[in-house]
Amino acid sequence: MGRVLAIDYGRKRCGVAVTDTLQIAANGLPTVRACDLMAWLVEYCRHEDVERIVVGLPMTMRGEPSESARYIEPFLKHLSRVMPDIPVERFDERFTSTIAHREMIAGGLKKSVRQQKDLADKTAAVLILTDWLNSRR
Repeated sequence: MGRVLAIDYGRKRCGVAVTDTLQIAANGLPTVRACDLMAWLVEYCRHEDVERIVVGLPMTMRGEPSESARYIEPFLKHLSRVMPDIPVERFDERFTSTIAHREMIAGGLKKSVRQQKDLADKTAAVLILTDWLNSRR
C-alpha cells in the first residue's frame, strides 16, 4: 500500500501532509512555496510510493467551490499532466484553517508561534488528510 499525500494549496504557501504506508495516520511535512510545489512533488514521489494525492478544495457554506478555488484549477491541470499515473482527488477543506488555529490554541502554543503561517498551513493539510482518511473508513 502506498502513501496518500494531501495539499492545502495556497497562493503563496502550501501545507503538505502524508500518511504512513498503512494509511492509518497523517503527519505534516514542511510547508512548500507554491511556486516550488510541483518540483517538490515530483522529487518526493520519486523517493516515496505515493498512491494518491488529495487536494483541499475550498468550499462555501452552500457547498459550492469558493472564490479561491479558481486558483487551484490551473495547479490541478498541471499536476495531472506532470504526474498522470497518480490519481488526484479533491476534498472539502471547509473550516480547516479555523480548526487548525483552534488546535494550536488548545495545544498551548504561544501567540508568536501560532502566527507562523507555515505551521497553520501544515496543520490544515494534516486536518484535510485526517478527514479524508476518516471518510474512507
